[in-house]
Amino acid sequence: MKVIILAGGYGTRLSEETSNKPKPMVLIDKYPIIWHIMNIFARQGFQEFVIASGYKGEIIHDWVKKLNTDWKISVLDTGQDTQTGGRIAQCLNYVGNERILATYGDCLGNIDIQKLLETHERENKIATLTGVLPPARFGVLKFEENTVTHFGEKRIEDASWINGGFFVLEPTVLDFIDGMNEPFETGALPRLVANRELSVHLHKDFWQPMDTLHEKNELASLALNDVPPWLNGL
Repeated sequence: MKVIILAGGYGTRLSEETSNKPKPMVLIDKYPIIWHIMNIFARQGFQEFVIASGYKGEIIHDWVKKLNTDWKISVLDTGQDTQTGGRIAQCLNYVGNERILATYGDCLGNIDIQKLLETHERENKIATLTGVLPPARFGVLKFEENTVTHFGEKRIEDASWINGGFFVLEPTVLDFIDGMNEPFETGALPRLVANRELSVHLHKDFWQPMDTLHEKNELASLALNDVPPWLNGL
């Protein structure tokens, strides 16, 4: 089964790092984050990748050419200004009539892909996404009238599930994508929900995006562990 990685955005929220390279090429320790993402899948037997490039995509092309690996990697230029829905559509057309895995090029998590696939099979939907609990970025504040009753880290009971990427998509997802300029998140996904064709796999372990320089530095520090948390248990 092939893995699509969305790697074409501008990464404007991490402009300190992305003025001269695409966000998935930002280094986490010695390797770009896209390598760490690919390793999550490769550790679990999924070693065929289609990278949807766009902004400064030539850097990804050059990196893949020099990469010494047994992985099978294709880089598809999906356009600099194409939205995520359009990138996924182009990749689905490129891959052909088969189920695919897909994820973003800026998030790491120790997602059990086999369990994700089991959820997808059990629910028998067109698409399955991974729901995650986001790490707390700020101290959680609770109060009654003017008296603070809690201040500190977000607790599980306070958290809301969010889309963490790591999708399973059937080829018929193409029917729910309306053009190259539509984000997958505000176009196809709500349409799938309206048709009761989107299921969720809940992941309660490690997951973290790389939206800010602080998060990038946190991930770089975690990468120094003998087993970084995004590979723990895989």
